[in-house]
Amino acid sequence: MQFITAYGGLVDLAGVRPGDTVVISAASSSVGLAAIQVAHKAGPRAIALTRTSGKREQLLTAGADEVIATAEEDVADRVEELTGGAGARVVFDPVVGPALADLVKAAAHEAVIVVYGVLDRTPTPLNVGEVLFKHLTIRGFELFEITTDDRRRAEAVAFVRDGLAKGELTPVIDKTFPLEAIADAHHYLEAGGQVGKIVITVGRQEDRS
Repeated sequence: MQFITAYGGLVDLAGVRPGDTVVISAASSSVGLAAIQVAHKAGPRAIALTRTSGKREQLLTAGADEVIATAEEDVADRVEELTGGAGARVVFDPVVGPALADLVKAAAHEAVIVVYGVLDRTPTPLNVGEVLFKHLTIRGFELFEITTDDRRRAEAVAFVRDGLAKGELTPVIDKTFPLEAIADAHHYLEAGGQVGKIVITVGRQEDRS
């Protein structure tokens, strides 16, 4: 799911290519990590966004070319610095909220901003003039666009299978919990410290009939 979501937004919709810069919000999520890997497979440089610098090293290890801590750095200024003033041609964002204004500033001329979630339901300010004069495309996207279209689904599956076979795409598992510790898993998830998937293992139970 995470790889096809990332493929759908970055490759199918935005048409990422070598030389592009992609900004990836919520980069420590499973889809964010998949987007870093998909970007590398398709050619662009990946700039990962995370709230604090606490996950910086983990994201760099996961393949991010650069990491921006959004609570500690000015996103637009850092993207401008990292791209030599050009901005990011693609933004991949599941957060929206007030942070979208910074992503619009960070976007290049004729950039594509792919929105695939609404993690922050706070009203979103939008500088319409910047959208207008930069010729930006803000595109809502959901996984079912790909999975319900036979041709697009087949292309996505082929891309992901090729990446898995070559080791270019690898699911990231942060921590594993046994089923009996599922409450601990929920507490760990709610703390927001994970990088990747949290997995629950289910052991075979004895037949008590």
